[in-house]
Amino acid sequence: MMTMSEFRSLFHNGLIKQNTGLVQLLGLCPLLAISNNVVNALSLGLATTMVMAASSGAVSSVRHFVPNEIRIPVFVLIIAALVTVIDLAMNAFVHPLYLVLGIFIPLITTNCIVLARADAFAAKNHPLHSVIDAISMGLGLTLVLIVLGAIRELAGKGTLLSGIDMVFGQAAKGWVLHILPHYQGFLLAILPPGAFIALGLLIAANNWNKARAVQRVRAAVPMAA
Repeated sequence: MMTMSEFRSLFHNGLIKQNTGLVQLLGLCPLLAISNNVVNALSLGLATTMVMAASSGAVSSVRHFVPNEIRIPVFVLIIAALVTVIDLAMNAFVHPLYLVLGIFIPLITTNCIVLARADAFAAKNHPLHSVIDAISMGLGLTLVLIVLGAIRELAGKGTLLSGIDMVFGQAAKGWVLHILPHYQGFLLAILPPGAFIALGLLIAANNWNKARAVQRVRAAVPMAA
């Protein structure tokens, strides 16, 4: 059984301490390419999280039966099968969104976040721990994607949730939030350079926050002594 402290530790590790987007800097290709709005970012993040959770659980379950010499091909095969399921499901149920995300759904198979976590954690731990770890890592990536998508969409179009009708149909067009109604837009924000700039600012903010936390701890030590 998993204790509450272990559960909190795994989530803190995936969401903050080893965040794949801000700390490990893994999977930057989809992170930068799909984060031009919130809907695309959230969709890819959730798809990646589902693949990570399912693949980590599967890898952990078969880890004692797979020879070490062929573990990577077996892990890739498991991940590829799960990605195919997600790919076909999105094609069937959210086809417009599937067309927008394009090649980045199949490319989850080769995403170093998924394979690295399967090999580094799931192949050495209990299935429940592996699934929780994968979910936390996936949600950490999704959180970065959403923030990045919100920054770029707001700066580029002045809206939030643009394209939500691709998921929920034409009736959902009214759900788009026009934060800046008369905004003319800033093209650079939704182009690749805008992604690099926005991610750089997020990484800088994360590092600044960590530095402040360290300073607070150091300042508290003499007081405690």
